[in-house]
Amino acid sequence: MSAVVAQTLHVFGLRSHVANNIFYFDEQIIIFPSGNHCVKYNVDQKWQKFIPGSDKSQGMLALSISPNRRYLAISETVQEKPAITIYELSSIPCRKRKVLNNFDFQVQKFISMAFSPDSKYLLAQTSPPESNLVYWLWEKQKVMAIVRIDTQNNPVYQVSFSPQDNTQVCVTGNGMFKLLRFTEGTLKQTNFQRGEPQNYLAHTWVADDKIVVGTDTGKLFLFESGDQRWETSIMVKEPTHDSKSLDVIQESESLIEFPPVSSPLPSYEQMVATSSHSQLSMPQVFAIAAYSKGFACSAGPGRVLLFEKMEEKDFYRESREIRIPVDPQSNDPSQSDKQDVLCLCFSPSEETLVASTSKNQLYSITMSLTEISKGEPAHFEYLMYPLHSAPVTGLATCIRKPLIATCSLDRSIRIWNYETNTLELFKEYQEEAYSISLHPSGHFIVVGFADKLRLMNLLIDDIRSFKEYSIRGCRECSFSNGGHLFAAVNGNVIHVYTTTNLENISSLKGHTGKIRSIVWNADDSKLISGGTDGAVYEWNLSTGKRETECVLKSCSYNCVTVSPDAKIIFAVGSDHTLKEIADSSILREMSAFDVTYTTIVISHSGRMMFVGTSVGTIRAMKYPLPLQKEFNEYQAHAGPITKMLLTFDDQFLLTAAEDGCLFTWKVFDKDGRGIKREREVGFAEEVLVTKTDMEEKAQVMLELKTRVEELKMENEYQLRLKDMNYSEKIKELTDKFIQEMESLKTKNQVLRTEKEKQDVYHREHIQDLLDKQSRELQDLECCNNQKLLLEYEKYQELQLKSQRMQEEYEKQLRDNDETKSQALEELTEFYEAKLQEKTTLLEEAQEDVRQQLREFEETKKQIEEDEDREIQDIKTKYEKKLRDEKESNLRLKGETGIMRKKFSSLQKEIEERTNDIETLKGEQVKLQGVIKSLEKDIQGLKREIQERDETIQDKEKRIYDLKKKNQELGKFKFVLDYKIKELKKQIEPRENEIRVMKEQIQEMEAELENFHKQNTQLELNITELWQKLRATDQEMRRERQKPCLLSGPCRFTSLNSSETIKSLWERDLEALVKRFKTDLHNCVAYIQEPRLLKEKIRGLFEKYVQRADMVEIAGLNTDLQQEYARQREHLERNLATLKKKVVKEGELHRTDYVRIMQSTGLRNWVPLSMPSSQSKHRCRRRKTTG
Repeated sequence: MSAVVAQTLHVFGLRSHVANNIFYFDEQIIIFPSGNHCVKYNVDQKWQKFIPGSDKSQGMLALSISPNRRYLAISETVQEKPAITIYELSSIPCRKRKVLNNFDFQVQKFISMAFSPDSKYLLAQTSPPESNLVYWLWEKQKVMAIVRIDTQNNPVYQVSFSPQDNTQVCVTGNGMFKLLRFTEGTLKQTNFQRGEPQNYLAHTWVADDKIVVGTDTGKLFLFESGDQRWETSIMVKEPTHDSKSLDVIQESESLIEFPPVSSPLPSYEQMVATSSHSQLSMPQVFAIAAYSKGFACSAGPGRVLLFEKMEEKDFYRESREIRIPVDPQSNDPSQSDKQDVLCLCFSPSEETLVASTSKNQLYSITMSLTEISKGEPAHFEYLMYPLHSAPVTGLATCIRKPLIATCSLDRSIRIWNYETNTLELFKEYQEEAYSISLHPSGHFIVVGFADKLRLMNLLIDDIRSFKEYSIRGCRECSFSNGGHLFAAVNGNVIHVYTTTNLENISSLKGHTGKIRSIVWNADDSKLISGGTDGAVYEWNLSTGKRETECVLKSCSYNCVTVSPDAKIIFAVGSDHTLKEIADSSILREMSAFDVTYTTIVISHSGRMMFVGTSVGTIRAMKYPLPLQKEFNEYQAHAGPITKMLLTFDDQFLLTAAEDGCLFTWKVFDKDGRGIKREREVGFAEEVLVTKTDMEEKAQVMLELKTRVEELKMENEYQLRLKDMNYSEKIKELTDKFIQEMESLKTKNQVLRTEKEKQDVYHREHIQDLLDKQSRELQDLECCNNQKLLLEYEKYQELQLKSQRMQEEYEKQLRDNDETKSQALEELTEFYEAKLQEKTTLLEEAQEDVRQQLREFEETKKQIEEDEDREIQDIKTKYEKKLRDEKESNLRLKGETGIMRKKFSSLQKEIEERTNDIETLKGEQVKLQGVIKSLEKDIQGLKREIQERDETIQDKEKRIYDLKKKNQELGKFKFVLDYKIKELKKQIEPRENEIRVMKEQIQEMEAELENFHKQNTQLELNITELWQKLRATDQEMRRERQKPCLLSGPCRFTSLNSSETIKSLWERDLEALVKRFKTDLHNCVAYIQEPRLLKEKIRGLFEKYVQRADMVEIAGLNTDLQQEYARQREHLERNLATLKKKVVKEGELHRTDYVRIMQSTGLRNWVPLSMPSSQSKHRCRRRKTTG
């Protein structure tokens, strides 16, 4: 049997994250990447031709087309190594011209490429960390120059050649904009970056040395020879109708004319990662394309702006806005247009603009439409149809219609027609769709969503659900071949439902892992399943039990299928083999040769088999399977293949993968003949329509027909009326014009006769004027001679008058000198008096300081005497009784130390007061300097009185100076008011200090009370110990006084042994006292813990004292209570004394504050020179002294 051949027929998908992913080959054909192919798509005729990627390619990274449209460069990664393949587009089919894959430098991948203007050189940029820029003579595979662009691992987004110069190149990236020139075998930078670095995302050449660059913050820059010439910022604003509009601001005054297309595209993931710090209000310029009238640039999600050159001026302004339209089929139509435009391209004639977006969509717009929409934004249209923007998870086909159903992680369901290569239906949902199956009739689908399993109708223009099942995350579902049943996977259980009454007829349980694949046999009597647990089961649906099983725990199965005769099961999984299973055993295994098979499908005729791999390739095999490596492998997708199907007639192979693309393949044998399979009936053309939809459409059609009839009648009537009106108006205008023509003719004749008369009159009048002028000229000469004589006489008189005025002005100058000297003496006396007054005030302040020092010494002496007396009393009373009383003395000594610290702080304040006095003296010196400066001002005024015409102005200036002094006095008053406010603010901190001192006194009282309680407790403990001692003494006396009751010999014996008994009793007493001392010593260890000490003392009492031996201690208790009351009265008296002192300090503080306020009103010059901190210190010292 001949080998099987598969030929790519059509693809539904786009890989938008390939750099420079769309461009025109000619006016009708565009090129874009899809899967692991480049697609040439004819926009008019709708056909596709393919340029496959290299063998074992892991996906395309960047594209570039030469300026002459002859060559296409593709950057790929082949077997973990980078490669650049150059195709010749002019040949049919396109053939490889060169492959660049041997490099003498470190490289991981090429992320951007560009051809030179003459297409002889190729520029390629490698990814970080190398970031090398390589300059190739690609025909000879010769590296002309290589240079490292960046050392900071910043991403580089785009490289390009100058449109007219092979030696000049441009590189842009995050924080870099570099112009380089190829000279003497090296690339040398010719520009220097100035200003803050920007994240430059895209650029395009607009002339030999001019470039427009876009950033991630919505800014556009124009650089000429590396220097910035122009800048524009694009801002996103929120309009009132809840849609964003774009306005351009901050335009400079110069821009130049832009050349044709240059549409770069950086790596979208890198750009989003590096620009995540930017503000949300700033649109990112991912793409720029220039054309003859200006340029177009992306301006945020779903927006493209057109800039045109103004005719009068040499700069550009925003002329049009183009938006991506809202998709009504989306689950959130308001967000469906929020797609980043990643690439823009104009057609060669500039009639069409094409755009690709981040959601794998292609849009186009005719430029003439943008000119029609005045003021309103224009809208893109889909270039082909809406495409998947996420991995395809489900694929299904039917028998009666040429339909393909797909579902994806983009939450959409799409129905494709593989006969017309169009999109029939499309709808998005709120949840992700994991699996889909199409009924053989093509009228129903079952879809496994993340929340539920839904059974849906395919209507003429909608997809509607009519039954839901509570199966969450159904990863596999399938209609039977006859369509009467469908199976759905719920984890490790398979549920089987009927399509007639929609009930569950069976639940197949047995798998221990998740089920990855299910398939029906030809007559729908059996169901085969495979899962991650390594089990392949064959279920009998009539009994609901397993018929055969094959378990291999080391393999996780990805897909299973069954031969047409249902005798052999084929399974592929994680162990890199294809297995043939029959009768619960593995017949044979075929190696996958270092790849993982993800899907498998066998034809309905049983003569051919296809498998999909994890690297995106398809392998076509004949069946029975060969023993050796005999299969055809085809490049298909840029990711693992998720689903694969054959149509019912075995004519087409359908594949879907994680790259979001759907391929249709034409299946042939080795000789080129198609696989023939007769169809008894053609494809059905019926569609489902609901009755309500039909009635609504019929009603709408009826209303529209009625409306059309009404509009026709109304239009005819309006036309007749307009014809009548226009005919009357034409007749009236004709008559009017005839009359006006006759009147104009007569008027013209009259004007001619008047003109002749005027000519004769003017000639006579001119002659008269000439005669008159000659006479007047003679008269003027005579008059002028007489006037000259008169003016000379006047000049003599004025000269004499001038001499007299000069003498008068000199006399006035002498008088003014005398008045100035008097004014100077008055000012000197005034300031000397003022200085004397300030000196007296300074002496008063010094006297206040001395008085406060004396008061402070007296206060200090009294405090020390009181404290010493209190310390001596407490020491004499408690030193002999308890060692712990020394702690209280130490605390009192600490308080004395605090008072000493206060004394030292007061000394510091005194020093600060002396510093204040020194500052006042310095201010006095400053005032003397002011007097000297005023004397200099007076001398300057004398010099200014030298001109005689400025005497009156000098007097006005003196008045102005007086007014200025009044204003200064007003300013002094304002400053004094401000200082008064500051003093009021300084009172508050002192009051806070008083409050803090009161709190400290309260804390000291609480501590004193605690000490009293501890002393009382210790006294009680001592009293109890004394009681125990007395009780012990009494017991000892009683023991000694006990009479001897023995009689006769016994008494004699006792008398003889009395000394022995006495010695024994003494030893027992010593042992008792020793034990008591030991217990008492243990109790003293808890002296710092009153509660535990109390418990230990109580235990001692109960151990050594008997109730009968207890004595009264009322007298001792009375003494203790009297001592406690006496101590308490003493402390209360001290507290009252301290409170009186605080009140007295407050009164002294208030009187001092009033005195400061009164003195401040007299000394208006002191607040101007005294800093606020010094005033604050003075206030504190007065409070402390008081």
